[in-house]
Amino acid sequence: MITIPYLTALTTYFSYGLLFAFGQFRDFFRKIFDWWGTTNLQGYAPISLDFEDFYTRRLYLRIQDCFGRPISSAPDAWFDVVERYSNDNNKTLKRTEKRIKCLNLGSYNYLGFAAADEYCTPRAIDSLRRFSASTCSPRVDGGTTTVHTELEECVAKFVGKPAAIVTGMGYVTNSSILPVLIGKAWLIISDSLNHNSIVNGARGSGATIRVFQHNTPSHLEKVLREQIAEGQPRTHRPWKKIIVVVEGIYSMEGEICKLPEIVAVCKKYKAYIYLDEAHSIGAVGKTGRGVCELLGVDTADVDIMMGTFTKSFGSCGGYIAGSKELIQYLKYTCPAHLYATSISPPAAEQIISAIKVILGEDGTSRGAQKLARIRQNSNFFRSELQRMGFEVLGDNDSPVMPIMLYNPAKIPAFSRECLKQNVAIVTVAFPATPLLLARARICISASHSREDLIKALEVISQVGDLVGIKYFPAEPKKQQQEKGTIKLE
Repeated sequence: MITIPYLTALTTYFSYGLLFAFGQFRDFFRKIFDWWGTTNLQGYAPISLDFEDFYTRRLYLRIQDCFGRPISSAPDAWFDVVERYSNDNNKTLKRTEKRIKCLNLGSYNYLGFAAADEYCTPRAIDSLRRFSASTCSPRVDGGTTTVHTELEECVAKFVGKPAAIVTGMGYVTNSSILPVLIGKAWLIISDSLNHNSIVNGARGSGATIRVFQHNTPSHLEKVLREQIAEGQPRTHRPWKKIIVVVEGIYSMEGEICKLPEIVAVCKKYKAYIYLDEAHSIGAVGKTGRGVCELLGVDTADVDIMMGTFTKSFGSCGGYIAGSKELIQYLKYTCPAHLYATSISPPAAEQIISAIKVILGEDGTSRGAQKLARIRQNSNFFRSELQRMGFEVLGDNDSPVMPIMLYNPAKIPAFSRECLKQNVAIVTVAFPATPLLLARARICISASHSREDLIKALEVISQVGDLVGIKYFPAEPKKQQQEKGTIKLE
């Protein structure tokens, strides 16, 4: 759990309070001026009421230049960011012809496959020639090619499950499959910081939802024990089934799931486990097989394994892996399989090729080198940030590392100052995070060189001093030099 310093919390609340007060003040006068103006609604209620879009108008629009920055190149270690300008105080942003070459610390390109690759790219291009860019059909009609069949077999083998099903979008994998798997009289016990796709999928299922404290197996056991004892609401009948939903690496925290302990609790109370490996599959583990491999958990102990291809594999879509009976059931019932257009054949070929590189089936050791590099890069970058005095969330080996900003004024300041020095960083605020817990989220890639990381650290350190986000004392330079000497030896 994040412990916010008292003074930081106080100033953050004050800042949001000030923004809210001035926003309400401006809205009051806007209503007065609009009262004399004409309206074209002609009796219709406004689609968006004043207070419903208050946050967007009065807070988000002030800093929207820090979000949604368009790029004009592949999301490699360095990419081209399109410069924008505004003539109306950030209400609208217009693109220019100018491009800024920036160090990319925002994309999920963990293994570097999103850029041109000597093995993957020619095969994806060949697949484009053979099958075209889209099947223009769902899987059950004319949307299943030999590439889709090969992909499902490849994914099942890679994650260590008997069978798998793939979808065209990672978010939809959770939001469309959870309602199919789970229904009324079921109980979902979800980690409090699970991704929005899991939240929406759980809500759409109609099942009863309970939440346990983030990554806390002891509280999970407490919730399980209480719910089993109480049973269903009103009737108190036993639950038909209970499923625990967790993530491998939590995307906004960079923390690795305590999977061995959670598996032990679920086995004790006979609950199913649904594991979302969107950010961990391909990125962690000796051979890139995710948190099960990293933490020594048998994949047979995880009932349903979910993942996406948008991070480590440089493509799009997602998968569900499990027993043959489960996958066959999903192929008959899942809307993403029955009604949505199947994943693009070149994208599917990209995933297959990336997996082959990771496993060394391309005849080289590039896959092993990528996995070693992302682990070294991640641990080096995290340790250096912590030494500088930043509050960094997450665990070692995780390529996701959030730097806490807290105060709303520091969100645009940090983002804009980094961009001025050609470092592109993603900042995240409410509603993606709790109101007080704004942060900058850094994603490390195997394509980053040590020189890239050192440059990024220098810029982040300078901006951190300028903005005032070094909440901990930095290590003395002598101590850092001593540690560096020990490492060199």
